[in-house]
Amino acid sequence: MALSSRDTLQRLLDAARSPEWSLGLDRAGVVMATHDSGSIGSPWVVKAHARGRAMQVSFYAPGDDSDLEGEIIGELVGNPREMGRQLRTLLEDLDIAERPPSR
Repeated sequence: MALSSRDTLQRLLDAARSPEWSLGLDRAGVVMATHDSGSIGSPWVVKAHARGRAMQVSFYAPGDDSDLEGEIIGELVGNPREMGRQLRTLLEDLDIAERPPSR
């Protein structure tokens, strides 16, 4: 199973849907979730990068350059639906209120 196939990524995104986060693919085709930080143009960002058969999940505070390496907060494994559910759990459990934005 190629994690880069459009159908595979769409199944992952569908399973990861969360009311608090917007999900999609960034310009490089990486799974990306954003959450409004209250500062225009500087959302909280979570990205899931393919690493073999798994995906590494990184967190970026408002103001962080999401093209660089972020804070690793988890790994997704399994089929696309399982990975999507794992991502949704990570997003819903991420306490962004406790994290100060980068400056």
